[in-house]
Amino acid sequence: MSQRDYNREIDDTSNEAHEKYAYSFDFDVLHPYMLKSFAVFTRPGSVLELGSHKGNFTRRLMALFRDITCVEASDLAITEAKNALGPGPTYFNALFESVQLPRRYDNIVMTHVLEHLDDPVGVLRRVNDEWLEDGGRFFLACPNANAASRQIAVKMGVISHNAAVTPAEAQHGHRRTYSLDTLERDVISAGMTVVHRSGIFFKALANFQWDRLLQTDIISKEYLEGSYQLGKLYPDLCSSIFLVCEQGAARR
Repeated sequence: MSQRDYNREIDDTSNEAHEKYAYSFDFDVLHPYMLKSFAVFTRPGSVLELGSHKGNFTRRLMALFRDITCVEASDLAITEAKNALGPGPTYFNALFESVQLPRRYDNIVMTHVLEHLDDPVGVLRRVNDEWLEDGGRFFLACPNANAASRQIAVKMGVISHNAAVTPAEAQHGHRRTYSLDTLERDVISAGMTVVHRSGIFFKALANFQWDRLLQTDIISKEYLEGSYQLGKLYPDLCSSIFLVCEQGAARR
């Protein structure tokens, strides 16, 4: 496994607008629709968030769950999350590959994290074999290689091909770019069963373009909701793709 600096990978201070790790679009638009997409499938009880970053999505999970555990590789991100959220979630500053968790969880959430991992199938096996409670559900979301915005960038010559990892993405720790078929391949390889697959939010513009738009009155709530609903019809063109998974038959 390569030696990685997880604090540096989330550092946006010297990046250009189109090379950021995180955008307002992610926090203010995508996260609410991500939670809305997950909520109809969640189980009562506990939730484990794998890759909690600075607690932005954790805060939204707190609306659904009281029993929250977070695992995050960056100690700086953990500190910011604790300062922002206060007491409540339980934190583990550790790698997924080595963390020792004391229990199983009714829900496990991993959003925009799997594409960063050196051994994604190995970590997914730990989800299935060690951390997911019997009858629990695993919610997995990733950026989409085939998003309309990304395909436009390919036609513009900005990106070589849909699944390419751009230099900025590599700087922020991306190892690959998933599409629905490759995401489902890795989940099945880890022994899990996919019970639902879809996309979240039809998006024809890049995140940095969205961040500019969100500072204007051009985008209405109705437009956002329309883009979310359209994404259900065309998941392969959405900003993010997601799977809802259960433990595989071999573990039952």
